[in-house]
Amino acid sequence: MIKANDVSADATKAQRKAQKKAQKKAQKKAQNRHPETKRSQAAAPETYHISESEGSSKLSKKVYEKELARLQVELVKMQYWVKHTGTRVVIVFEGRDAAGKGGTIKRITEPLNPRGCRVVALGTPSDREKTEWYFQRYVAHLPAAGEIVCFDRSWYNRAGVERVMGFCTDAQYHEFMHTCPEFERMLVRSGIVLLKYWFSVSDDEQERRFQSRITDPARRWKLSPMDLESRDRWVEYSQAKDTMFAHTNIPEAPWFTVEADDKKRARLNCISHILSKLDYVDMTPEPLELSPRKSAPVDYVRPPINEQFFVPQRY
Repeated sequence: MIKANDVSADATKAQRKAQKKAQKKAQKKAQNRHPETKRSQAAAPETYHISESEGSSKLSKKVYEKELARLQVELVKMQYWVKHTGTRVVIVFEGRDAAGKGGTIKRITEPLNPRGCRVVALGTPSDREKTEWYFQRYVAHLPAAGEIVCFDRSWYNRAGVERVMGFCTDAQYHEFMHTCPEFERMLVRSGIVLLKYWFSVSDDEQERRFQSRITDPARRWKLSPMDLESRDRWVEYSQAKDTMFAHTNIPEAPWFTVEADDKKRARLNCISHILSKLDYVDMTPEPLELSPRKSAPVDYVRPPINEQFFVPQRY
């Protein structure tokens, strides 16, 4: 004898099958009506769906985060040493657009005290600054004793973007090439530790990162008209970089190239190298002891809550 429960279960299964069949038919009809959607999805390179921050690194997230945490602790130790000894440190970050300079700077400064470590990223010079000695606006940002300054692009704009895009005259360019090595020797002789890093990225990887910035609204601000122009001038930028290295790769302040196709490895390698160039010792102070909290005065009365404005708790 067939039970009523069995009959209802069979009916439910049949309804589900009919629903799935109807959904498939609707999907096929939609694809037939808009075949260009299907073609565009198939033609889109899968690599462009990888976020720029995720990148194409083969280094596991676990290994990367563990090593980054270890290096960041060393950076904190280094900063204590810099402050205690009054050392002045300048780190110059140059390289291709979307090469990963900003991400590396962020990981360096993240654990450090911002009062002793700052980032300098100057914009287009004003009309007044254009009439100054070229290095003048950069000199104003050099560190005092116990400070670390990271230049996210620097005076080398003249040898790169300004040269390639025609923003400076030939005379200004040649004067820079002649003056820059002497300027940097002066910095080193004054006691400043000067480290210069060039982030190198392949054209394929740069293109992938550009495409990722276009599709990611949170990163689209990173893609400027100047970046798009640089795509068409890859060879010119390469030639400008080679000439720049030939004139400014001096023993007192050599260039260090960071292979940056793999962002995670580039960050770790750069931080590790910075630490190796400073003969620091651990001067981390002993942990502070927190005394018991004092009780509030008896005559203190908190104002009514309804007299204050609060941020709505939406989360």
